[in-house]
Amino acid sequence: MNALPSILRTVVPVLAGWILTVTGAVGLEVDTVTLAGGVTAAVTVAYYVVFRLGELLAARIGWEPGRIIAGLLLGWARPPVYSPPAKPRQLPLDLDGDPAEFVGFFTKATAVPRNRDGIE
Repeated sequence: MNALPSILRTVVPVLAGWILTVTGAVGLEVDTVTLAGGVTAAVTVAYYVVFRLGELLAARIGWEPGRIIAGLLLGWARPPVYSPPAKPRQLPLDLDGDPAEFVGFFTKATAVPRNRDGIE
């Protein structure tokens, strides 16, 4: 399942940015809500970029422990892997036949494709 890693790798940096801002760990005293939101967003982006680039660099140089540590600090040890999009379906169309065949063709052509798990 790719959804859980994707969600965790979004939520963990947001929480880390918020915690770093609220605790003053970045050395900034924030007293207004608007400023706190901006600082939290900036810290979150910086946190994500640092650990994502660290993960990529560790993978590039083949340092597996560094890649795993950076991945865990993002919320999941490995980046999510997404399957390629499905290729478009081509259905034959013969408009000279019975109208009932056209209804069957239309039903097939407009059916929502489902993946192997039965999810749209």
